[in-house]
Amino acid sequence: MILLIVGLATWFVVHLFPIFALGPRGALKAKFGLGYTIAYALISVGTIVLIVQGYGAAPFIEVWSPPTFLIHVNNLLMVIAVLFFIGGTFKSSPVLRWTRHPQLNGVKTWAIAHLLVNGDLASILLFGGFLVWGVVAMIGSNKRDGKPVRELTSTAMGLVLHLAATAVVTIAVMMAHWYLGAVWPFAGSPP
Repeated sequence: MILLIVGLATWFVVHLFPIFALGPRGALKAKFGLGYTIAYALISVGTIVLIVQGYGAAPFIEVWSPPTFLIHVNNLLMVIAVLFFIGGTFKSSPVLRWTRHPQLNGVKTWAIAHLLVNGDLASILLFGGFLVWGVVAMIGSNKRDGKPVRELTSTAMGLVLHLAATAVVTIAVMMAHWYLGAVWPFAGSPP
C-alpha cells in the first residue's frame, strides 16, 4: 500500500507543479530546455509504474461491497469519460464548447466510475486520489488560464468522428481490462 501512496503523492507533485508553480517551471524550462521535458516525461512514467505496481501489490481490504447493477453505471460513465478524454483531439467536436478541460473531465469521470464498482481500500485510494487530483488540477488551471475563450465552431463531421473514435477506444479499453488485467468489465461471467 505504501508504494501506491508514494506513487500517487509523486503524481500529485509532478502534475500540479506546472499548474501552481509557473515561475519555477518557467525557470527550469529556460535553463534545461528539452532536458526539462524529457525529465518530466520520465518522472511521469515512473509515477505510473509506481502506482500500477503499488496497486497490484496492495492487499485486498474491503471497505464496502458495491451492488452488481453499478457495473452498468460504470460502463456508461466510461463511455462519457472516453468522450471527454479524447474530446480535445477533435477540434470541431461540441465537447470543446461544453468543457474547458476535456481530459481532466475525462479523468474525473473515469475515477467516479471506478469508485462505484471497487469497494476495496487500494481502489478507493487510487481512484479517489485521481478524482481529487482532477478537481485540484481543474481549479488551478482555471485560475492560471483566466477567462475561457470560446471561439470553436462545431461541425456534424467532427461530432461523427468523435463519436466513432469514442466507441472504438471504449471497446479497446474494455477488452484490455479482460486480456491484460483479467477483469471482466460487464455483469455476469466472461464467455
